[in-house]
Amino acid sequence: PSPLPENAMVCFGSMFIELPKAKTREMLLQDQEELDEEINKLRKELRVKVNRLYEAQGKPELKGFNLNPMSAEEMKLINRILEG
Repeated sequence: PSPLPENAMVCFGSMFIELPKAKTREMLLQDQEELDEEINKLRKELRVKVNRLYEAQGKPELKGFNLNPMSAEEMKLINRILEG
């Protein structure tokens, strides 16, 4: 069996670049953190906008709309509890 390659091919736009696996992993984790932050920011803004819309229409505020999703860690704990 041949040893595992030390590098990974990463696509940037329309070209592939060979980078060390550790650097690739670091870049992907950083990108994921930035995406998670942007998603959370957009969710918060959406809640405010929906509430304004409902207020402008004379409707009551949506119930349960201000809930936050559970984190991966919280889900692991819930699954442990359910498994016994």
